[in-house]
Amino acid sequence: MDQALAELRELIVGAVGREGVIDGLLLSLVDAPTPPTAGLASPTFALVAQGRKRLALGEQVFEYGAGDYVIVSVDLPVTGHFVEASKDAPCLGVGLELRPESIASLLLDASEKPGSTVRGLTVDHAPAELVDAMVRLVRLVHQPDDAPVLAPLVQREILWRLLRSPQGAAVREIGLADSSLSHVARVIGWIRKHYTEPFRVEDLAAMAGMSTSAFHRHFRTVTELTPIQFQKKIRLHEARLRVVGLGEDVTSAGYAVGYDSPSQFSREYRREFGTPPSRDRAGSGKLAPELI
Repeated sequence: MDQALAELRELIVGAVGREGVIDGLLLSLVDAPTPPTAGLASPTFALVAQGRKRLALGEQVFEYGAGDYVIVSVDLPVTGHFVEASKDAPCLGVGLELRPESIASLLLDASEKPGSTVRGLTVDHAPAELVDAMVRLVRLVHQPDDAPVLAPLVQREILWRLLRSPQGAAVREIGLADSSLSHVARVIGWIRKHYTEPFRVEDLAAMAGMSTSAFHRHFRTVTELTPIQFQKKIRLHEARLRVVGLGEDVTSAGYAVGYDSPSQFSREYRREFGTPPSRDRAGSGKLAPELI
């Protein structure tokens, strides 16, 4: 597998900036360590070819390096940073967006049945077959005439190998319309859309079709957070987009995302991002980390 990873590193370096050749492909090259940065991760599979990355979700910390992969099953607020990267040996990653419809089309051929609720973020070491498939996919970036026909076939193989892996349940439940993960994902989508609104956990549980206690348990398993903690993180991430990305006034941004107290907003913003919103607005902030 060392030879395959070596080829994958060369391919990624030459392909960065040309991801659009293959729909859903993600590429990353980072040539220096970065400070912890908060952002929102969407359903993604990512494989590291070189370097190391660390992600925190709630109180859980995940670290992965060359030959390891990460699966994010639902939209999650994470804090990530590159811990091993340099100009001579940049951190290199490649991944795919995980789309329910693509996974669902494979599930009829998968013999395993879904089990208990899976975690929203998992890390494992990639088998040689998975690395080989990723090499063949990134090669196609350099073969744009062949990519439209061959890339969907290789992507399908990659999803199949993920479904058959020890972390297959995390991928499988993305494609199931009636899984615990899909029910939690429905609530996550509602919170993201209505993040300024108060809610009762009982109403969220009803939305998920679960009892309140079961919903609490499943939501915490998937996200490592309570619904209230999750909503708070979404509010703060939206506020940072307004403050850093749009240059909004700090007080106005706090009110816009649902805070009634400017002091509470500034306090929680600093706790989440490590810097006060006024400093971020001045231009020192970075909107979101790269996942891979």
